[in-house]
Amino acid sequence: MSVLIAIVLSYMLGSIMFSLIIGKMVRGVDIRKHGSGNAGATNTLRVLGLVPAILVFALDISKGIASVLIGDWLTEGNLWATVACGLAAIVGHNWPVFFKFRGGKGIATTIGVVAILSFIPAACAGAIAIGSIFVTRYVSLGSLIFTALMPISALIFQEPIEIITAMLVILVFAFYRHRSNIVRLIRGEENKLGQKSRP
Repeated sequence: MSVLIAIVLSYMLGSIMFSLIIGKMVRGVDIRKHGSGNAGATNTLRVLGLVPAILVFALDISKGIASVLIGDWLTEGNLWATVACGLAAIVGHNWPVFFKFRGGKGIATTIGVVAILSFIPAACAGAIAIGSIFVTRYVSLGSLIFTALMPISALIFQEPIEIITAMLVILVFAFYRHRSNIVRLIRGEENKLGQKSRP
């Protein structure tokens, strides 16, 4: 029962869409109807500016961190259950029950989850991803590189099977949520960081 409670709590926490809440508070807008239409930190930057974007990014990361800690606490260190809680928070962000299941792409929440579950592999994958964003200015490409490298990094550092499994699931989530970005990247139509969204 404690495992189920932890997973449900993590999903509910993930379903709190800070980009939508802050968008309403700052400018009275639904962030999903502006810019790229994504309910995340990058689109918040485009639509609302730097400070709201940083706040959204930090809060979305915090959701991932909190979900893993909730899982670890309520299930007394059961790693499978803890992993499930982290994944539940990402699912909540991507498909939030409070916002008609229209959420973001889950990368900031993913960062919070993997930072607690597997810090060193996540840091290595993250460094390469940040480098790619710096060079190309494509946040979506950096996000895809990050999630693609996570299972490889976890294998290199000989993480437990629970962690490696989680990284593979996260990879599937990320590529599924970024499928339209992948098409735009291939066509050379993807928006770069600091560039206004194409109509």
